Amino acid sequence: MHQADVKSALVLEGGAKRGIYTAGVLDVLLENEIIVNGIFGVSAGAIHGCSYASRQIGRSIRYTQKYNNDYRFMSWRSLLLTGNMVETKFSYHTLPEKLDPYDNATFMQQDMAFYAVCSNVKTGQPEYIQCRDMFKDIDVIRASASMPLVSQIVDVQGKKLLDGGITDSIPVDAAFQKGFNKNIVVLTRPKNYRKKSVNTLVKFLVKRIYRKYPKFVQAIIDRPQMYNVQVARVEELEKTGQILVIRPSRKINISRMERNLDVIKQMYHLGRTDAQKILPQIQSFLSDK
Repeated sequence: MHQADVKSALVLEGGAKRGIYTAGVLDVLLENEIIVNGIFGVSAGAIHGCSYASRQIGRSIRYTQKYNNDYRFMSWRSLLLTGNMVETKFSYHTLPEKLDPYDNATFMQQDMAFYAVCSNVKTGQPEYIQCRDMFKDIDVIRASASMPLVSQIVDVQGKKLLDGGITDSIPVDAAFQKGFNKNIVVLTRPKNYRKKSVNTLVKFLVKRIYRKYPKFVQAIIDRPQMYNVQVARVEELEKTGQILVIRPSRKINISRMERNLDVIKQMYHLGRTDAQKILPQIQSFLSDK
């Protein structure tokens, strides 16, 4: 394979507040000037992938620490007041446009294909939507990170969308299909983690709230099995050297809505530490023809 034929991508799993691990990994990549040709971001992976794509080292952990306990950032209060656990105006407009400005100009100058993975609630299938202007395409990022039951459906480009993790939690196959042949997968769960079946209460709520979208309901119910199959595939691709995987080297008990800043910082620094440990492998993997 000639160097010109090599196209590298980051495949970034979601996980709400757990995704701060990915921010740590991405900051180390930026500090070492490791820039890929594409990103496939799912939910929190898409959120933190944005700062990598604009080359803003430290931005994700900075604004997370500053606004983590602001109810508009993520809270039950926000859900009760707005219908979204993550308040749209604050998190997707005020924060990136004013409070911690997103460098959209640098993003748009990058020769990098950025795909946010969303779930189409009508079809129950994943959508890989390319973002070319983060301010204009911010609703795509928002849709990717809008968790079912605690978020309103997002209408984008005539499609009804929610959390990409429901239909494609680890889109490594999508990266290969789109021509990226050097893929680094960043997971937010330790090795050997597997999802358990959806519990009875969640099934009841999902069937009731999304009764107009039976294919999406089925996708939510099937998600644990889909996820576990994907993890097994990732491990197989990793064994054969077709991909490189970065995952938490130890378990940190962090909730999807974690309020404890010390825990969040632990998760971020674990991402940094894990990435630094395998930095030579990352560089070798990307340079290997």
